[in-house]
Amino acid sequence: MEADTETLSIAGECSTSTSMQEEQEQCPNMEECFKLLKGDRDEQRLAGLLLVTKFCKAEDHSSLRRVYHAVGPTFLHRLLRTGMPKPDADNNNDNRDAYLRLSVTVLAALCRVPEIASSQDMLSKIPLILEVISTPSGSSVLEECYEFLYLVSNASSGGILKLYESGGIKMLSSQMSSLQDGSHLMEISIKLLQLILSRISLDIIYNDYLPELLVILTAIARQFAVSHTSLKFDALHLLNAILSSKDSAQYLPALRTLPKDTISENIRIGIVAVLQNRVAPAERLQALYLADSMVSIYGEDWLINQVSAKAVQSPTPAEMCLLLVLEQSRVEIAVLLNELAYLKYEAPQDTSATAEAIVLKRRNVAVAYSLVEKIIKLISNMSGNDGNLLDEGTLTKLIHQLNETIVVVLEYLEDAKEHGQKKGDDLLASVRIIGSYLAEVPLACKEKVQNLLGYMLFVEGEDEQSPFYSVCFLLPMLCQITMEIEGCKTMASCGGLKSVIDCFTKLVGPDGYTVEDNGCIFLACDTIMNLLLKNDKIQLTVDESSFVNLLRALAYWSGNTNDMSSMMMAASICALVFDFTSEEALLSRSDFDNTILRSLYELIARCLASSEQDTNADMDLCEIISAGFSRWARRYPHIRDAMKT
Repeated sequence: MEADTETLSIAGECSTSTSMQEEQEQCPNMEECFKLLKGDRDEQRLAGLLLVTKFCKAEDHSSLRRVYHAVGPTFLHRLLRTGMPKPDADNNNDNRDAYLRLSVTVLAALCRVPEIASSQDMLSKIPLILEVISTPSGSSVLEECYEFLYLVSNASSGGILKLYESGGIKMLSSQMSSLQDGSHLMEISIKLLQLILSRISLDIIYNDYLPELLVILTAIARQFAVSHTSLKFDALHLLNAILSSKDSAQYLPALRTLPKDTISENIRIGIVAVLQNRVAPAERLQALYLADSMVSIYGEDWLINQVSAKAVQSPTPAEMCLLLVLEQSRVEIAVLLNELAYLKYEAPQDTSATAEAIVLKRRNVAVAYSLVEKIIKLISNMSGNDGNLLDEGTLTKLIHQLNETIVVVLEYLEDAKEHGQKKGDDLLASVRIIGSYLAEVPLACKEKVQNLLGYMLFVEGEDEQSPFYSVCFLLPMLCQITMEIEGCKTMASCGGLKSVIDCFTKLVGPDGYTVEDNGCIFLACDTIMNLLLKNDKIQLTVDESSFVNLLRALAYWSGNTNDMSSMMMAASICALVFDFTSEEALLSRSDFDNTILRSLYELIARCLASSEQDTNADMDLCEIISAGFSRWARRYPHIRDAMKT
């Protein structure tokens, strides 16, 4: 045998096979096996390797190391090259397949030893093994090939990178859809994907292999639906790693093109199975993460869509997923808020363990909050549609669970209030979910809300310098409750008007905040107007500086818009604020000047003139402006100049 020969000689292989059998019969123990592996002839080494596959146990790393050093990497490489299919070779296929089976089996066994698996010699064989998998001959050694790839990739980050660069994603994409459900090969495929995602940015994978990744997602979703082993949870974690990543947001359009009966519905089936069976709490939480991602992709209706006949299992009731997700979210919120309260107020502070635990709990409760808010939105949207997908009994169950959830969140805020805490993203998120629910049911948990309203208006996020978003979240509810005297009294007693004014000035001022919906501006205006209109019954107490800030904001807002409805709203509020002060008092302040006052006069004059010319103008607002002018015109003598011009 020539030392530099790339492949083993396959001439006269019938006699070689006979010699190998004779060598095996004469080999009584492993020591004799090692002698064969160090032999001068190929047939001796081949016989030794055959004995290794029969007698050397996978966990016997010591013997495997001796085998590797005895036979040497060069012979192993030649054996693999010999067994690989040759396009121009149509003879000796049986012997070539035998070499391939022996080579791949031995390589997979040797890679049970981590230092062998991480060697450059084994990394260099990854492209060859991928090539074997792509050929018909590879079907006979598919499991061994997969094991080799997993062991080498798992042994070092270099192995993962080599697998990815050699087309590992393409191989998995072409293979996974044809693998048997729940098979060992499917398990290894998912583990290979987990390894790749641990080393390669999802953003890079999306850019390099988006079509292949979509095919892989289809296969994983199916395993999540049909598996009844630990593979279900491996699939769950992998789906979360792909769909919950921040990098997935830019590829949502492509994800939405996936066939719903193979992706969306299979994931829903898997989530239902996890949530309605006895599984570890951590897995239930993972199911909520995945549900939140699916709703983000497909919309709130995904929670109640009926499973089609093409799905892998018989259809479940349309509301099953929705009910299970809300119930589990309620449980998670109760548990997580209790644990957060302990960590923040009772556990040892200023320790890394406590800080890390708080971060994790906050992240988890944010997902549960997100799902509850989306369910609130779903119910709200359905209430405005004639074709309600849920019966009255289901809606009753949902409302009951939502009420229980909101009570728990309010109690968490009560605890924070008692401990003098008003700053934190978890507190702000709690105010947000309460605001979302009370926007639909403003009188829910009435007593608790009244007691906490003043506190909630002053809650700040971690990065806020003063309260803003908490007020924005509560505005829909505030606007509704201030339509009644009782709600106005509640707001007046806790200084709510000042909070709303501060929020409004931040929304429309020169350094206006960015919010999700400009409707916040009009909600703030309506709330302010509701309170000012009922002043004679509730006796508002607001410091003059707040009114000055409000007038300045109204001047800026109206001066930077051509929308007549916005100007009418601004003029109406201005007309009501003028009841509380005078031209002389305003101009005596250092933070207010004649330019601002003149712009407000011009605004009122324009709106009054418009109301006389435009029959489509909002008559209620016109009446507020006109009535206000008649009350305070004498205290603002220069407004008549604006009226004339």
